[in-house]
Amino acid sequence: MRWRTLTADRQPALPGLESAADFRHFDPPAAADVRFLEVRARSLLNRVPTRSRLPFRWTINPYRGCTHACVYCFARPSHRYLDLDPGRDFERRIVVKVNAPELARAELLRADWCREPVALGTNTDPYQWAEARYRLLPGIWEALRDSATPASLLTKSPLLLRDLRFFRELAAGPGFEAGLSIPTVDERAWRATEPHTPHPRARLEAVAELARNGIPTTVMVAPLMPGINDAPRQIEAVVEAAREAGATRVVGIPLHLRGELRDLFFAWLGEQRPELVARYTQLYARGAYLPRNERERLLRALAASRDRFRPPPRTRPSRSRERSRARSGRPTAAGSPLSRPDGAAVARANDGT
Repeated sequence: MRWRTLTADRQPALPGLESAADFRHFDPPAAADVRFLEVRARSLLNRVPTRSRLPFRWTINPYRGCTHACVYCFARPSHRYLDLDPGRDFERRIVVKVNAPELARAELLRADWCREPVALGTNTDPYQWAEARYRLLPGIWEALRDSATPASLLTKSPLLLRDLRFFRELAAGPGFEAGLSIPTVDERAWRATEPHTPHPRARLEAVAELARNGIPTTVMVAPLMPGINDAPRQIEAVVEAAREAGATRVVGIPLHLRGELRDLFFAWLGEQRPELVARYTQLYARGAYLPRNERERLLRALAASRDRFRPPPRTRPSRSRERSRARSGRPTAAGSPLSRPDGAAVARANDGT
């Protein structure tokens, strides 16, 4: 990706970020209104609250905001912490922690680092547009590998294949699991809800390449949205495609509308799917979550599709390798954002990062 202009300014820090930050604004020709705000962060690892049900203890988010512009993204309200708008600004004002690789090495290679599971992609997509330019992730993966830290990743971008060698090394060592978010392969639903994401077919090809390289890979059919991507044929299509590509797991999460996301999503419904406004008003009348019977309906539909399309046999690590991990004190599996109970829990874990 080429950047047309580059200017260096000293500006007041964004709230919640280091006070002496330098900002450089890039205007990519493909999206002239997108600006990347470079900052030097004070820290990178974010501890997940101990009360959380999440299977990982730490998260890393090298970017804040996301150019993918998914209408349902639960991370949108986090932009308010920066005094930025969770709607348009979330998609067009992307904070880049340019010192993320050096922070990763400093924090992960400390003598007292506990080597607990670390998850990437829990807040905004680490392989969004900016990563092609900034290349922050190779340095982070190196630090995770060198510190023998189990890790996991969730993304919508096939750009992750650029770093495949790190995934192989992590998978052969402390543990690694990849995940591709593919809520639908329905062209209309994809274009409407994920306007700037790679095509679902490109993501499925990435799943296949990961599988060929022996990387455990989960497909996230999330969120499941009533009237948008929940028809049996839609769910069956993505589950079948995921299984054919070699996904080891297919999981799903019903849509939740927490905080300001509710108003943003309803505004989108009014413009794009006005026939669904009354239905959603009723479904979300009591809060951010669907009624239990509706959540169960969606998850039953996904389970039925999984039953129809069984996963391929999975090669398990050798017993000798598992014994070696046990002797070294390393965890035998990475905690993963792919098995998290719901996106809201992840949003709470990332608040203020």
